[in-house]
Amino acid sequence: MKTIDEMLHLELLSTEQHAFIREWIAQSRTPERILQMPAPMWQALEQASERMGIDQDLLREPALDEGFTSLP
Repeated sequence: MKTIDEMLHLELLSTEQHAFIREWIAQSRTPERILQMPAPMWQALEQASERMGIDQDLLREPALDEGFTSLP
């Protein structure tokens, strides 16, 4: 829910879209049910995700810090 709250804060979702998506997710008991969200809401969510660069973040190689040490 934090991500859709951020989308609202950044004005990437309208108040109505945010409320609908938040309620849909809260009422959905399974991932399959979430995937049944109406197409216009999925489109709004996809557009907001694209503008936030969420897909790029998920596809980016993990940063390897020079100071990283392996666990014993």
